[in-house]
Amino acid sequence: MDTIHSTDDYLQKDVQRNIKIRQLVHSKKSMKTYRAPWGKPLIISSGIVAALVGACVIAATTMRPFITPGILAPFVQWLPLVIVLGCLPFMIRGYTITEDAILIRRLFWSTRLTRTGLTSAQALPKAMKGSLRTCGNGGAFSFTGWYWSKSLGAYRAYVTDLDRTVVLHFGKRTVVISPDEPEEFVTQLNL
Repeated sequence: MDTIHSTDDYLQKDVQRNIKIRQLVHSKKSMKTYRAPWGKPLIISSGIVAALVGACVIAATTMRPFITPGILAPFVQWLPLVIVLGCLPFMIRGYTITEDAILIRRLFWSTRLTRTGLTSAQALPKAMKGSLRTCGNGGAFSFTGWYWSKSLGAYRAYVTDLDRTVVLHFGKRTVVISPDEPEEFVTQLNL
């Protein structure tokens, strides 16, 4: 009797495993991913930042004997490089729409925006024009953080191309993103 009972348990666990696999496969099929292409302003600003940091490291290396007190020399030499390398993980690689969320794909993780409360989505080119950055990154590998503009008010940005922006309204919260196909992205949301 024990053998039959354990076989039944095994079969039931096997059925549950198959159901979970089917759900996972179904959810993968229902996901749509969009690239996050870099626009010209981001390419230029990231290039300038990289060049300036390289120049700072080289200058600090050659000037190291003249930095006083000497204990500050390594900080002066490597701090700009550390700051830029700290920006890299936050760059935006793409966006994925799932049934219940919008995933903002970063270098090593994804930021999840739940679709609960999403009231509207609008493809609005150059939505960030005239915006003020209140806290965040203004062009070192992405335009991310908190911004403010007259037209949008306070909002969160996860942008790589200022010309291909989508504005998402979540009740009192606004988010701006920049998928490679803004109109298709809005259509895919089925609002």
